Amino acid sequence: MSTLAARLGTDVATDLLTDLATAVPGGVRSRATERLAHAHDASHYLLTPQAVVVPPGVPELSAALAVARRHRVPSTFRSGGTSLSGQAVSDGVLIDTRRHFRDVEVLDGGRRVRVQPGVTVRQLNARLAPYGRKFGPDPASEAACTIGGVVANNSSGMLCGTWANTYQTLESAVLVLPSGTVINTADRDADDQLRAAEPQLWKGLSELRDRVRGNADSVARIEHQFSIKNTLGYGVNSFLDHQTPVQILLHLVVGSEGTLAFVAEATFATLPAHPHIATGLLVFNDLHAANDALPALVDSGLAAIELLDAASLRVAAADPKSPEVITSLTPVNHAALLVEHQRAEAAELDQLVGDTRAVLNRLPLSRPADMTSEPTARAALWHVRKGLYAAVAGARPSGTTALLEDIAVPVADLARTCSSLEKLFDTYDYRESVIFGHAKDGNVHFLINERFDSDGRLDAYDAFTEDMVELVLSAGGTLKAEHGTGRIMAPYVERQYGTELHQVMVAVKNLCDPDGLLNPSVVLTDDPQIHLKNLKSTPQVEQEVDRCVECGYCEPVCPSKDLTVTPRQRIVLRRELARAEASGDDQLAAELRAQSTHDVVETCAVDGMCQTACPVDINTGDLVRRLRAEDSAAPTRTGWSVAAKHWDAGSRGASLALSVAKAMPAPLVSGVTAAARKVLGDETVPAWSRDLPAGGEARRRRTDPDAIAVFLPSCTSTMFGTGDQDQLGAARAFLAVCDRAGVRVRIPEGINSLCCGTPWKSKGMLDGQQEMADRVHPALWEATEHGRLPVVVDASSCTEGLRELLEHTPNGLQVVDALDFVAEHALAQLTPSRMDRLVLHPTCSSTRQGSNPALQTVASAVATEVVTPVNWGCCAFAGDRGMLHPDLTASATRAEAAEVADLTANAYASCNRTCEIGMSRATGENYIHVLELLERATRPSA
Repeated sequence: MSTLAARLGTDVATDLLTDLATAVPGGVRSRATERLAHAHDASHYLLTPQAVVVPPGVPELSAALAVARRHRVPSTFRSGGTSLSGQAVSDGVLIDTRRHFRDVEVLDGGRRVRVQPGVTVRQLNARLAPYGRKFGPDPASEAACTIGGVVANNSSGMLCGTWANTYQTLESAVLVLPSGTVINTADRDADDQLRAAEPQLWKGLSELRDRVRGNADSVARIEHQFSIKNTLGYGVNSFLDHQTPVQILLHLVVGSEGTLAFVAEATFATLPAHPHIATGLLVFNDLHAANDALPALVDSGLAAIELLDAASLRVAAADPKSPEVITSLTPVNHAALLVEHQRAEAAELDQLVGDTRAVLNRLPLSRPADMTSEPTARAALWHVRKGLYAAVAGARPSGTTALLEDIAVPVADLARTCSSLEKLFDTYDYRESVIFGHAKDGNVHFLINERFDSDGRLDAYDAFTEDMVELVLSAGGTLKAEHGTGRIMAPYVERQYGTELHQVMVAVKNLCDPDGLLNPSVVLTDDPQIHLKNLKSTPQVEQEVDRCVECGYCEPVCPSKDLTVTPRQRIVLRRELARAEASGDDQLAAELRAQSTHDVVETCAVDGMCQTACPVDINTGDLVRRLRAEDSAAPTRTGWSVAAKHWDAGSRGASLALSVAKAMPAPLVSGVTAAARKVLGDETVPAWSRDLPAGGEARRRRTDPDAIAVFLPSCTSTMFGTGDQDQLGAARAFLAVCDRAGVRVRIPEGINSLCCGTPWKSKGMLDGQQEMADRVHPALWEATEHGRLPVVVDASSCTEGLRELLEHTPNGLQVVDALDFVAEHALAQLTPSRMDRLVLHPTCSSTRQGSNPALQTVASAVATEVVTPVNWGCCAFAGDRGMLHPDLTASATRAEAAEVADLTANAYASCNRTCEIGMSRATGENYIHVLELLERATRPSA
């Protein structure tokens, strides 16, 4: 039996898969890579599902639940996978609710919003931003956590406390019960519908309501427990807060972690997004001084007060993105509070900041502090806080597992509780453990690093947990404040609430899910040791990705997320391969290698967008490029090295091939390439389609002794023509704009043999990349007068590629994107005409290298209104990847294309030729470089 089969306890039942496939056609995933990729979430638990189901809608989801129930197999809902307590993993049927449940409907001018569970908090706030509104809950994982998880865990966050958390802002929801009953609680007769469809449930909830209200001890416990942040167990405060069974059920589902029902959509009241904000970092000599300052700071009206202990500050100080106030600090016993004011009016904010400054002057700060409204400075401070969990976990010793817990105690007990926690860390040898969190609410998170496969460590962790539970409960606190009960605290629910309320919770579970198959052992359990079982180890695999904590922050920005796997899943599949090899499971290892070729390697765009979202700065593309290099045959590597030596002929040959193909009957060319792909493979032969342009023109040298820059036009302009007689292409447009602005540039000698190296880098052909670097550097060194002049590139991916190509060469050269160069040197000398509306597509490269502000500046010069779709992302054309795997680009652009289809615009623009081709293909609109629009808008006749 393979390791995978052993972990499941049995081989996957064929009849279960057959029935699921009938219930959800095309939506069942059962390969080893698919099940193991979904086995991992951000928690320290590991369970492998028997099948992963991706239902397109509620009917298919209900059908999948019915199949699982018929086979007596548990079902678990999975969305963002950012949960930390073990509530999103399963050894049964795992139902992916992120891929298809992504609709958003803004209501009442933004005061309300209806949203499906697959939408991330960040995406939702982007939709609300034009209305000056925001979502109430504001978890630090906003970039990746979804509304489904927010409801499942009763999320709150840094600003909303208990007054604007999920429970308080939820108005209604569409609930799918385990029986298949669907109830929209917004319906006026929803309570009658529930009574007719589920009479036992309706009656049982009514009786439990009366039971709870009639028990004075229960009422007192509930009022105390829910006066602070509390997500342990079920939200039995619903029995006090609501009267009708349907409203009680709705609010019991909040925080129920997918154990009572599925939330197909939810409607929330939103909050004003105050535009006037001031943020500051207060540094104290120790944790006690920081905690002692809390009463005065809370009284000052601060919206946020976030705690960072010394270990947190040490990790943050090593992050180059951290602000100087942190990087210049040498933390010993220091602690810091990140504070923020938010107001609707500037005058109100100024008044508050002034009042707070007087408070700060009385505090024992280790260095002077003030509050800033400068956006970049504020963003740097919040970058530290929002990425702290993953950054701290990423700095853990290699091979250990990071465990993050969260608790809440009355604010008056916070200092004592933190001090006692530090003593427990010492007692159980948890070095470099950290404490951080929402000090204003008495809610802190603490992170420990554990090595469960070491002798005695499981017992140590068990003993530590027992002592921690006693510490928190003795302070009148709650064992879970934000992250949900999960498996990690399920055994302790009765200890916190007492037997009576625990029995009420058991009754709720039995009423909603009488078969006990919806996410069992989560929230409630009969197994007192469940929190010590199925613990995840973290084998060392590759240097590029060993720091990954599987947080999932990378997934929303990954272009292959809806097609194959995500960066997190690429990494965990490498870990699973290492696990299989270490255990001697050759069968599973061979299966993973075979399936990973397409999923992990071929369909990765290596665009680096994952790095922009990763709190520990991992670029999974680096791993994929190395795997491609290792997988490539010697003749292929040799061929790419030869191409680097003869790039003039290579680029012209590609141009000629496209021109010949464009001139021939489209069905003939498509048929020939399709046949060749079947024989030689998708990774070898590009797929030709009618929307590809003919070849472009050869690049030409341009001399100018008075040039202020050296222009390196991208060779993509040689390979891919414009497809429109009125289009100049980015290179010619750049030169025309510079000429009109009186900005003088030159193009180096031998330009047709020069390239940024990206084609070799993306395929892992390092020898060819070095060959090109050896050719490019001397030519540019000479053309730039030994580095005196900058090098300007007209395609964003090529700008980034050239920077990396020259990174390790002697005598560094300054490389500038054409957007930044034009915005700085040419735009002020031009008077462009303006169109009404322009739709803009930023690229992965313009994002990574920070050129998006210049892209926006140039776009705003030619259009009154510039619209960047909320759903924009990497198009995954990635040089030739969009021709080798067209389905990758189609999947990556689907959401953005749907949004663009609802827009009316005068033009569509980007800043990279292959991205323009990819977006044109996806939308049917003609995307061109924004510099081409600037050239048109500044023509003498314009």
